[in-house]
Amino acid sequence: MSSLFNFTVNDIHGQPVDLSTYADHVCLVVNVASYCGYTPHYRGLQQLYNDYQDKGLVVLGFPCNDFGAQEPGTEAEILSFCTTHYSVNFPLFAKVKIKGDEPDAVYRFLGAEQVQWNFHKFLTNKKGEVIRSYPSSVTPDTPQLRQTIETLLGQ
Repeated sequence: MSSLFNFTVNDIHGQPVDLSTYADHVCLVVNVASYCGYTPHYRGLQQLYNDYQDKGLVVLGFPCNDFGAQEPGTEAEILSFCTTHYSVNFPLFAKVKIKGDEPDAVYRFLGAEQVQWNFHKFLTNKKGEVIRSYPSSVTPDTPQLRQTIETLLGQ
């Protein structure tokens, strides 16, 4: 597959979502976890979504329990946590596997081998092509990330 938009995944409610729904959007794909030192990134991810949603950015959160077992809950528990503590309203999906021999297909496409911890970020252009990867230490309010998003939105 050559585009993020070629995949269908289950959302956090278990319903299939064709990612082509987000065609012509810049996507920030993040593996999220509720019990991680980086969990406060939810606040910054939501702020990015608020700031750029109307311009064509979508944040896509994929819960994952592969790194430090820091996302042990069910999808319902994850959704409740995200909405209650961080007022998250960007799209969240079913838990995925990233590590091991059988990473989720979306993460195989994105570059699962690059993910070292929770809240790793992949930025795709409006064609669904991976443009850049950001480690967990890059916060959502990092000027370089925001500048790259703005550049991609302007294309």
